[in-house]
This record gives sequence, C-alpha cells and structure tokens, in this order.
Amino acid sequence: MEDIRERRFFREDPTHFLQMHKAPCIFDEVQNTPELLSYLQGIVDEEKRPGMYILTGSRQMELQQAITQSLAGRNGIADLLPLSLQELGSVGIRDDRDTILFRGCLPRVFEYNLEPGQVYADYLRTYVERDVRQLVNVRNLHAFELFLKLLASRVGQVLNLASLAADAGVSSSTIREWISVLEASYIIFTLYPYHNNYGKRLIKSPKIYFTEPGLLPCLLGIESPSQLGRDPLLGNIFENMVVVEALKNRFNIGKRPNLFFFRDTRGFEIDLILEEARCPRPIEIKSGMTFTSAMVNNIEKFSKFVPDSLPPALIYAGPDRGMFRQVKICSFTNYNGIFHTT
Repeated sequence: MEDIRERRFFREDPTHFLQMHKAPCIFDEVQNTPELLSYLQGIVDEEKRPGMYILTGSRQMELQQAITQSLAGRNGIADLLPLSLQELGSVGIRDDRDTILFRGCLPRVFEYNLEPGQVYADYLRTYVERDVRQLVNVRNLHAFELFLKLLASRVGQVLNLASLAADAGVSSSTIREWISVLEASYIIFTLYPYHNNYGKRLIKSPKIYFTEPGLLPCLLGIESPSQLGRDPLLGNIFENMVVVEALKNRFNIGKRPNLFFFRDTRGFEIDLILEEARCPRPIEIKSGMTFTSAMVNNIEKFSKFVPDSLPPALIYAGPDRGMFRQVKICSFTNYNGIFHTT
C-alpha cells in the first residue's frame, strides 16, 4: 500500500480490489490505508479462518493504532526487528566483529551491497524529517538530532534524564517524551534493572539500546570498521549488538523478552539477565577476542549471591570454549541456544 496506484485502486473500488487480492494475502504498509482494515474485519468475521492476512508496516505507532481500532481481538502481533546474526549466518554472511558492528543488520545493506554509512544516514534523515514530525511535535529538529547523538554516546549506560536533558538543552519531560516515541517506533529498546521485587524494576533507571546496531556508528561519526575497532565506545557498541540479538531471538521464537540487567548500590553489575520461571540466568558480555578467567568473575559472584540463579554464560568476541568453571563460554556468533527456553 505504499504504491499510490494500489491505494487509488482500493479507494475507488474496494470490493473489486479485495476480489483481486483474496486471502491468503500480505498487505504491506497498511498504515497508509487504515480504512482497508475495516473491510478486512468484515471478511474475517464472516469466514472465521485464522491466518487469512498478514499486515505489515514500517511506521509502528500508526500501524498499531489502525489495528487496535479495527481488528481488536482478531489479530496476533509479531515484532519483526532487523536481521539477526543467525539469519545472516544461514545465508553465508559471517563477518568479523568490527565489520558486523559497522554494517548493522538492515536487509537492503546486504541485498544491494550498499555503503552502510550512507544507508543509515539516509535512514536517520528520513526518520527525523518524516516520522518524528508525524509522531510528535518536535519544534527544534536540531535539538532532536543532538539528542539522538547524545543517546548513542550513552548506549549501555544507566539513563540519567537530568544529565541528558541538560546536554540536549531541553527539559527532562521532553526527553521522556522523545524516548517514548523512539521506543514506540522501535528505534530503541529499554532494558530495565532486575529486582526480586517486580515493582522496583519499573521505578529504577533503565538502560537504552538501539534496535538497529548500524545506527550507532553513524550517530557516533564512525566511518569504517577499523575506526570502530579502536573507538573508546567499542565495548558499549558490542554490548548493544548482543543485547538486541537476545531481544530478536526471544521475539523470533514467540517469547516475551524477559531481559534485564543487574546493578547494586555498590556498582556491581551483570550486563544481561534472562528471567526464566522467575529465576535469573546471568550473562556477561565482553567485546574482547581473547578469553581470560577474569571475564567470569562477576557472574560467578552473582551465582553465589543469588542461590536460585540458573547456569551462567559469557558471550564474547572470540571462539566457543565450552564450559569453564560451570560457565558456558560462547562466541557472539553462536549463542542463540542460551535464549531458547521452553
């Protein structure tokens, strides 16, 4: 429904249009024609067959609003993020750490062998100039662009709204609004702290990650994989990729994310917690390519501190090493099994 001719055809003669596109059918960019969903509602209610239509769209808030209004109780929702490393590997794309971080995971970067820097710059420009204006009343686009770059420089860090607002030159309430818009449109993912008291998780400061890792080098002004490999934020950029890969993996198997991080008042931290049956599985993330025993110190300490914790894992940039002192040592290219829970 991005094609203006298809939209005109539907609006001039919806009955004929739907006769030409009978179920099973995929309608893409349906947020452009929300009235289509009312017609589909009638067909679905009459025929009562599951899986008649797949509806997709790139502007998430508009799509969700249209589906909620017309197809409430008649739909199932799947979150489709950019390609996972597992999906790329299945077609023979297995790059080194720095190249993967720089190229990101947008399908068309690989399909057409495009220059990542230009693709992500265009993506950001389109998002800021088109989508942001539609989603929220951003009067100062320069401030919003600065905010995006500041957010990228703080990726993987505990969010400090006051500091971010001061640096961006806007109020904390504006920062909250902008973050909610970025999250609702799947630009960022919010990782909340793990706590045995569920209520306390929601009031503690979260961390922010970008759902498309390739946006980070663009926002940070990194122009090549070799430059990325020397960047002071390499560890944060690598952590972003692993956390978002975990998110993709959970979505792709139809599970809730159940992902958190752990940090106590003394600064002791675990990068990632996967909660299974209300029990935490601690996971450490290291960007280094050489394994050292010190990499597992924190997760061993956490496992002793939390008696009901599940077997821990370390994800790093080197090869698989099997088990080390009851910790599973995984390469970042081959750790999906950690998140395949029943």
